[in-house]
Amino acid sequence: MVKRIILFLYVFGSFQFILMAQTADKNATRETKNLYLNLQRYQGNGVLFGHQDDMAYGVGWKYEKDRSDIKDLAGQYPAVLGWDVAGLEKNNSRNLDGVPFDQMRDFIKKAYDLGAVNTFSWHMDNPLNGNTAWDTTSTVTVKSMLPGGAAHATYKTWLNSFAAYVKTLKGSDGKLIPILFRPFHEHTGSWFWWGKKESTPQEYKALWQFTVRYLRDVKQTHNLIYVFNPSGFDTEAEYLERYPGNDYADVLSFDIYQYGDVAGGKAFSADLAKKVAIQHQIALKNKKITAIAEMGYVEIPDPKWWSEVVWKAIEAHQPSYLLVWRNAGYRKQENDQHYYAPYKGHRSSADFLELFNQKKLILQKGAQQYRMYSDHK
Repeated sequence: MVKRIILFLYVFGSFQFILMAQTADKNATRETKNLYLNLQRYQGNGVLFGHQDDMAYGVGWKYEKDRSDIKDLAGQYPAVLGWDVAGLEKNNSRNLDGVPFDQMRDFIKKAYDLGAVNTFSWHMDNPLNGNTAWDTTSTVTVKSMLPGGAAHATYKTWLNSFAAYVKTLKGSDGKLIPILFRPFHEHTGSWFWWGKKESTPQEYKALWQFTVRYLRDVKQTHNLIYVFNPSGFDTEAEYLERYPGNDYADVLSFDIYQYGDVAGGKAFSADLAKKVAIQHQIALKNKKITAIAEMGYVEIPDPKWWSEVVWKAIEAHQPSYLLVWRNAGYRKQENDQHYYAPYKGHRSSADFLELFNQKKLILQKGAQQYRMYSDHK
């Protein structure tokens, strides 16, 4: 029986979202479509909290069974788990942060089995010259990846490797695991080869559209939800300058970090509030859901950062989820402590737990109760 797609207005307090159960991939798996619908259904009813590499390592530990800094603190894993697949393009056994892809697959399966959500970023090497994602010496890389370009064939082999890996991701139920896929992120900056100064808006949009078509139509990869992800912007026009169109993106997101001393939290919070409001309005017009795909404050020196800085900024326009970056701990080469999520004993842990206890931040068991991969009709 053909299912009728119903558009409806969801009102929760001051939130208003036009919801629709349609992904960029019309042939997406049932679980993928359900996840997309449920992310929409629950937006505004607390924010799903995410953490990069959460199950792999944390402050002072690596690869300990069933461990997580968030679980140590709150008794459960995050609701969203982030992973980076850089290295797949070179057929490496580990990603750029040293996580083995075989072990990553196990973590992804575990998260899915527990009802949590998985998301991928891809700090892809430069296919034109083989350098890292941070190589910005070329302004023709993106153009070269398009059909007819010098790096087009190479890029397709990289997408083949990515698609093959994604198709190995299956839960204990034997079903393909849906993935929130966030390619070519932070494109409004110029620190990656796909950035603002390294490509034109037309080239960027063409690359995004080709990527979706190739994965969806050629490789028949149907467990991806596509996440659009600028960083700095101050207007709707800036946000949408490189937007590939509603038929090629499912989630509207952005990345944002606080830098400097604790006193800077007021300005950061105001900027965050401004950005979520802009994104919210764009989402209403385009019938999309929203997210903060990366955020954080290294070492979180502000004990009230979660409630007084972050929550105050996002409460009026809650994204479906937010994800903080990884807890790498001490980095010898950089001689710093590199972590973005609270852990047991951290100065901001009580503040984080208060938001969690108030169900403003949702962790894994909350996502499990939402049954993110199920049809709620």
